[in-house]
Amino acid sequence: MLFADVVAASATVAATRSRLAKIQAAADLLRRLAPEEVEPVVAWLAGEPRQGRIGTGWRTLSAIETAPADVPGLTVAAVDSALTTIAGTSGAGSVQRRADTLGRLFGAATADEQAFLRRLLTGELRQGALEGVMVAAVAAASGCPLDAVRRAFMLSGRLPDTAAAALGGGTPALAGIGLEVGRPVRPMLAATASSLDEALAELGTEVAVEYKLDGARIQVHRDGSDVGVFTRSLRDITPAVPELVVWALALPCRSVVLDGESLALTDEGRPRPFQESVSLAGAGVQRPNVFDCLHLDGQDLIDLPLLQRLDTVTAVAGPERIPGRIRPDPAGAAAVLTDSLASGHEGVMVKALGSPYAAGRRGRAWQKVKPVHTFDLVVLGAEWGYGRRTGMLSNIHLGALDTDGEPVMVGKTFKGMTDELLAWQTATFPALSTGTDGHVVYLRPELVVEIALDGVQHSTRYPGGLALRFARVLRYRPDKSPAEADSLTALRALLVAYDG
Repeated sequence: MLFADVVAASATVAATRSRLAKIQAAADLLRRLAPEEVEPVVAWLAGEPRQGRIGTGWRTLSAIETAPADVPGLTVAAVDSALTTIAGTSGAGSVQRRADTLGRLFGAATADEQAFLRRLLTGELRQGALEGVMVAAVAAASGCPLDAVRRAFMLSGRLPDTAAAALGGGTPALAGIGLEVGRPVRPMLAATASSLDEALAELGTEVAVEYKLDGARIQVHRDGSDVGVFTRSLRDITPAVPELVVWALALPCRSVVLDGESLALTDEGRPRPFQESVSLAGAGVQRPNVFDCLHLDGQDLIDLPLLQRLDTVTAVAGPERIPGRIRPDPAGAAAVLTDSLASGHEGVMVKALGSPYAAGRRGRAWQKVKPVHTFDLVVLGAEWGYGRRTGMLSNIHLGALDTDGEPVMVGKTFKGMTDELLAWQTATFPALSTGTDGHVVYLRPELVVEIALDGVQHSTRYPGGLALRFARVLRYRPDKSPAEADSLTALRALLVAYDG
């Protein structure tokens, strides 16, 4: 297939806000691919090369001034091969060799193809074909059930691999993708509840109520003497956390996969600031806190009810199980919340005891409750400050994800920013800039920031139709991708509660 066909499909996806139209356009392209083209194309439409980071930054790409080709001639295979070559280039002279390969690639590309490549290689490719859309497109193109594609994606951790299996072997091939100890599983996430009473009313009495810690999400795999520790984005951080490796090797089992949080503690036993825990860089000994078990000694547990998985957590990692109660009455659930806050934690998680483990934030089987409403939003831009903030990028523009996966602006804030944070924004944001009107620096939607707010209200000022009430910055979330930001739907739920 010509690379131009992929670029054209991407443009079609970007041109519509309809999720169904996006899925159809992507599926139409997938049906036309040769088997060896599936993995690179699926990765591109999801917004990144299948090779991951290939060592080309904005500065390198902006220095390329190669004239575009007049007629499309690049194939998918040629582009993927060039990116593989660039990713594998290292050692003395590697910068120049990568630049040379990029120059040849861009010289063979048309103007539209060059623009696509620049956006792809700088992380700017936000045409709406995010993971959720691409998962649905793979299901539509292959004829496989959507749930089968989702499950295989959860277990493989890689959408291009899942797509190749679905399009090449159908449902049987997807069924052959199982949990593999040592290969991280995409994590299950929680929806937001506006209050503990709301979560209990929705989920009923068959729930677990646990502390919600303010640490770094970890997934610990052990197979005999081999241990791997992975982040929520499936990054391998094993060398950075030797204390967790020692802990995992001492567990009373041969093989296990545990889900939990790593927390750095003060000498008094209270949690250190989130930035210190999530850095995993020696800011204190990392302590494991386990809340789920996905595999134990040859048996996969993801399809078992949570209640049984919690029993397994107690059996294999009881001292590290996150505190909480099973089937508490309302007073007991409130006591867990009070105790969690008194210990310096964020709030509680309310989880349906009958729920299986399912990646992402599908459904509301897990719900997080915090006394202060907090949302993870995408930074879309920043305004130059005035007064004592003159010369600093200050007031940030905030976006929540619409139904098509695109961030839509819902407000601004400069509250809660320290001098250190202002300096960091001013140093960091220019490299993410897509342009400026002199006052606002518009940014590629790559950064996620956690915002505390008192509520939301209707507004015609912002495209999202909402405005944030008393929004203030808590911290940036380097552990989260823009696709994991909160949605307009979540904010609107708070609007309903506020209006009521």
